[in-house]
Amino acid sequence: MSSQTTRRIAVVSAGLSNPSSTRMLADRLAAATLARLAEDGIVAIVDTIELRDLAHDITNNLLTGFAPPALETAVGTVVSADALIAVTPIFSTSYSGLFKSFIDVLDPDALTGMPVLIGANAGTPRHSLAIDYAIRPLFAYLHADAVSTGVFAASSDWGAAADDVAPLSARIEKGARELAETIVHREPSVGTDPFDPAHYLGEDRSFGHLLGGLADQ
Repeated sequence: MSSQTTRRIAVVSAGLSNPSSTRMLADRLAAATLARLAEDGIVAIVDTIELRDLAHDITNNLLTGFAPPALETAVGTVVSADALIAVTPIFSTSYSGLFKSFIDVLDPDALTGMPVLIGANAGTPRHSLAIDYAIRPLFAYLHADAVSTGVFAASSDWGAAADDVAPLSARIEKGARELAETIVHREPSVGTDPFDPAHYLGEDRSFGHLLGGLADQ
């Protein structure tokens, strides 16, 4: 394994507003991970995907089986990355519908073994357990390698009223360190065309094949 090989980290942000605290958390997780990797002499680049910009494409894909170029590019970016940072707002005690809809576009095996750092945000700390009872099981089903620390941010974590006992910066640092360590000990992703549908949908499959099985559900 060569530490000089550039790693790629895909960041998926499911925030709906612009700007959003979801994107703020995603950016801070990415920056902390890059800093940790740099300490090990590893250069990494980050590709950030705002799902709000793809909402119509995702919905149309679920309805028609057709993926516009922007959605295909986003999917290829995620599944060909060396690691994933996935951040969603918490709605009704779970991940957002937009976040789940994007995950549903992926082949169930596309994230197998991929290191994932989970992030979530909500208005109240009472929703912090959603990471472990909702989001983590989703990535476990996909056979992704989610790191132990999930980073949750409540409204009180932003600004002067932040919790002094377990500040957001400390949680971000811990999660970023675990993701960076996982990336360091893995071979870099090489040799696959990220925009070949066979890579992220499975051999001999298309978006039409993927959605065809859902037509009667």
